[in-house]
Amino acid sequence: MTGTAEATMLKPLRGFQPFETHHCVTGSMRHIYEFHRCAISEDLLLGLGAGVGFVYWHMKGTTPFLGGRVNVGRPGEEGLEKTAGKRTGVRVERFQTESTRKAEKVVLELLSAGEPVMVQVDMGFLPYFHFSKEYHFGGHVVVVAGCDPEVQKVLVADRDGKLHPVSVKELTRARSSKFKPFPPRNTWYNFDFKDKRPPKPEELRQAIREVVTGMLRPPIANLGVKGIRTAAARVRLWPKLMDKEQLHYTCFNTFIFIDATGGTGGGLFRYMYARFLNEAEGILGDARLADISEQVRRSGDLWQNAAQVFKEAAAASDPSFLLREAAALLLNIADHEQAAWGKLDPLG
Repeated sequence: MTGTAEATMLKPLRGFQPFETHHCVTGSMRHIYEFHRCAISEDLLLGLGAGVGFVYWHMKGTTPFLGGRVNVGRPGEEGLEKTAGKRTGVRVERFQTESTRKAEKVVLELLSAGEPVMVQVDMGFLPYFHFSKEYHFGGHVVVVAGCDPEVQKVLVADRDGKLHPVSVKELTRARSSKFKPFPPRNTWYNFDFKDKRPPKPEELRQAIREVVTGMLRPPIANLGVKGIRTAAARVRLWPKLMDKEQLHYTCFNTFIFIDATGGTGGGLFRYMYARFLNEAEGILGDARLADISEQVRRSGDLWQNAAQVFKEAAAASDPSFLLREAAALLLNIADHEQAAWGKLDPLG
């Protein structure tokens, strides 16, 4: 039987509709919310989950990472999924297991019961992506939305609005990847919508406070506005810390994690957060949020400028000059964001 013939046997769960999304986590959550007739935007989920910030990280044995997502469930963090769920009356539970057999069994059982399942995967092992064999990112999140046990294939909803046929074996491999710095650890999520409700005004304010605190008063210098300045200093040193191949990879990876192609919604999540502030204005009735939303949107433009420089550096024979330019742009972004988040600070 051909792969095409096998795919035609796969059907999504009744009532499941795929659509294009911006960010893998909020997009997957929105797929689950919409399936349960709970209409909500990705921007609102991102904001309610206090999911925007800045982090510069360079673990030993890995390449540097520059990102705009926070509240990702590290020790001491609840995680965007649970936080946004709590503020919409939805109970969200995250599960992990060392057993690939158990992880596979749970997903198939939930699908059999008519429930789509949000899971964490390594993008490098998903067949519908066309990365090099060396590329791995285990922080990606998708929804498994259908299954045909006879051919051992599932349907995966990603950010592109399509349903992708993936073998159970391929999905298991993607879920159990060991590649650092973000191994997926067979993670899946359960959702309980019986108490679903709109967010309360105070919950919106608290969500804003959490983001502002993370940007202006971070616990360490690798996070928030301080982290952007730290990144500016470190980026200048990249040519001394890495060989040419690692340097080109890091520059391109940095472009990806700022740009919309990497699932940020563009501008390192700033465009999404600007739209969240516009929604929050409508709920809170605070006209000041419109002006701050525009400042955050402009910050997204500045991040896009930096992303383009990192992309050019990835293709340059000697990226040193372009990385100095990128560092200067990061310092400008830090100043802009200091002002923008500072205006938002008393509104939370």
